Amino acid sequence: MKPLLSSLRGQQPSIPPIWLMRQAGRYLPEYRALRQQAPDFVQFCLDPEMAAEATLQPIRRYDMDGAILFADILLIPHALGCRVRFEPGVGPVFEPITSPNALSPGSDWLDMLHPVGETVRRVKAALPARTTLIGFAGAPWTVATYLVEGGTSRDHAKTRAWAFGDPEGFDLLIRRLVETTVDYLSMQIDAGAEVVQLFDSWAGALPADGIRRWSLGPCVAIATALGARHPETPVIVFPRGAGPATAWFATSGAFAGVGIDSSIPPEWAAAVLQPNVAVQGNLDSIVLKVGGDTLTESAAAIRQAFQGGPHIFNLGHGVVPQTPPEHVAELVAYLRGEG
Repeated sequence: MKPLLSSLRGQQPSIPPIWLMRQAGRYLPEYRALRQQAPDFVQFCLDPEMAAEATLQPIRRYDMDGAILFADILLIPHALGCRVRFEPGVGPVFEPITSPNALSPGSDWLDMLHPVGETVRRVKAALPARTTLIGFAGAPWTVATYLVEGGTSRDHAKTRAWAFGDPEGFDLLIRRLVETTVDYLSMQIDAGAEVVQLFDSWAGALPADGIRRWSLGPCVAIATALGARHPETPVIVFPRGAGPATAWFATSGAFAGVGIDSSIPPEWAAAVLQPNVAVQGNLDSIVLKVGGDTLTESAAAIRQAFQGGPHIFNLGHGVVPQTPPEHVAELVAYLRGEG
């Protein structure tokens, strides 16, 4: 069995499987060269040839155990009529929405995202036999924050105000995102994704009761629906910033893996989360950027903490663009005993 799939099924290879969030991206010179060929980021994501090449670049360079599909969490709202554009130095920009009716999926909305399925098929055909293909989507709460704020926000004040001030209306928006996310991830699985991950990057913006209602609940609903359609496909959830509430995800029974950010002590995660799920994480991205003894010592401590159960080595967030590519190579070599 592939190492990553083995961990997600409760076993633990002697060497923990490794992949990194944002392992395909701006820190790689080959990615930067590719990106210059397609200035429009949305079109880059929807070009199967380019997106497949971006997905495969870190696999060729590092032989990771997981290849995560190159796409973006905002493709669903884009296909639903809330067009997104990416501005240099700013990031994603939307026309802010104020009603769940702004998302009005027609019968053909998924057709716009069929190129993503073609990317999955191309990558699957090109991957080494031991490498697991990971599909993904943004969790409903995180996607909703971008829609309501009109882009990236530090405090997500507009989104929280809508959720707390009109919870029924906000629930409708979340339900629409749940339904469309299930269809989108199901399409990726049909095309060849072997695992899917939900990124709830802004779960930590919510208080505990909000995490339960608008982060945990929707993610469980998606995983449950996918489990009914694709019972053999594991689901990983990454509720970044959820703190102790991360335990709710691990004990929900809906997920095979739970990703943890760098603020969560590995010892706590091993004791509380690992008896229920494979734990994924949680090296600090800046430690990877720094490299050297700091990197190997931190990686050793994480590996030691999780040696008693299923663990997937990853970061607590994504690879930062300033990371020297050779530091990733050093990390992989160290974990596999080659360094």
